[in-house]
Amino acid sequence: MSAPSTTPPGAAPDTALRRSATEIGRTPTGPRGLPPLRPQPQVPAPAETDTVLSNGLRVIAVRRPAVPMVEVRLRIPFSDADPRHTAVAEVLASTALSGTSRRSRVSLDDDLAGVGGELGFSVDPERLAAAGHALADGLPTLLDVVADVLTSASYPADEVERERERLAERIQVAAAQPSVIARRALQRQRYGDHPVTREMPDVDEVLGVGTEELLALHRRMVVPSGSVLVLVGDLDPDDAVAAVAAALAAWDTPGEASVLPPLPALHGSELLLVDRPGAVQSQLRLSAAAIPRTDRRYPALQLANLAFGGYFSSRLVENLREDKGYTYHASSSLEFDPYGAALLVETDCASEVTAAALLEMRYELGRAAVVPPSASELESARRYAIGSLLISMTTQAGLASTLAGLAGVGLSSEWVREHPQRLEAVTVEEAAAAAAEFLAPARFTGVVVADASTTATSLGALGGIRVPGGTSIT
Repeated sequence: MSAPSTTPPGAAPDTALRRSATEIGRTPTGPRGLPPLRPQPQVPAPAETDTVLSNGLRVIAVRRPAVPMVEVRLRIPFSDADPRHTAVAEVLASTALSGTSRRSRVSLDDDLAGVGGELGFSVDPERLAAAGHALADGLPTLLDVVADVLTSASYPADEVERERERLAERIQVAAAQPSVIARRALQRQRYGDHPVTREMPDVDEVLGVGTEELLALHRRMVVPSGSVLVLVGDLDPDDAVAAVAAALAAWDTPGEASVLPPLPALHGSELLLVDRPGAVQSQLRLSAAAIPRTDRRYPALQLANLAFGGYFSSRLVENLREDKGYTYHASSSLEFDPYGAALLVETDCASEVTAAALLEMRYELGRAAVVPPSASELESARRYAIGSLLISMTTQAGLASTLAGLAGVGLSSEWVREHPQRLEAVTVEEAAAAAAEFLAPARFTGVVVADASTTATSLGALGGIRVPGGTSIT
């Protein structure tokens, strides 16, 4: 037994016993070694029911009784080639909860509040989505509200006018943001006039949307067949599916949900310089074709991309932020669509270092392709990927959103449970092959949003930049 301390209560300890963090982390022979990682635990399979109802709606119900709540996610494919579709769809998502044949907006809010619930709609070029939650014993009320909106949303003219004005104001503010300007330019550079590029409508289009257009779009495209409903929480999966079937029995609108058409092939090309006069900051966005989660090479690409720029300890962040100080944030991520995926590498920087930052981005892409991740880099990326995946599944909301996203591309919870083992199996050689194939600089296209008057000369020194009108900077 150790001797009791002689230091009086509240007094500082003897300075001879104080050690700095560096001293604590070292031994007489060098840095103190880290303890070995524990074996990766198996992800348990929860009680789950995954079925398709008679109306064509796929329902996934998962028991996760962490708290007495239920999370609900609805995903309806909602793509249309009509140029006005984006504006009408945005107003529809903003006004779907404005009233039904049985409830006013206030009644909808009151019924949800009575069961500790919330419900909201959102839309993008790929899908119309609803996300909500309620106390477990309030699930019947939540489902009744969902069914009411799906089958008899009324889009009252006064509510539509009010929400339309609010939406127009938000769009006007968003359209001036550099990140939005860069996103719009990148989408056009990547996919031309494909419907996927119409992520945000113009203000004038929104202001022209009326109740009749909303009702017509709802009748035509808010359909069960091809849609997915996910429920996660303190529930019995079979009972939950039965409750959904009963609540949504009247949702029998004919037709098939409208899936986003295949995207044009993404090829490497010159970057487009988008002039933003007077800008003191530039936005750099590079993109290349990738592969879907079902491809056997996907786990290796996921880890190679993480090591390159997918998290804070990546090469890209270390170079642009920690070493050069060009930016606060840089990242590389995978964007998924129903058919595949694309890599997106992005950063924002001061105008005076635009060309230098682009040079370093190209350098790190080239280094990733020819100098593959080391064993330690790969292991760090692996721990991050597995940990992030497991964290995303720990909450009811996280699991519900994850499953809804996977269901949209035809995957199930089994894919999530098995993915940690696929990541564990990736070798250094496989990660190197994925980096060489997918991160080569020549495979990328993209945009640079900047003040051309202050950046064109330095960008010209790099080459591979095209200004509006078709002229290349060489």
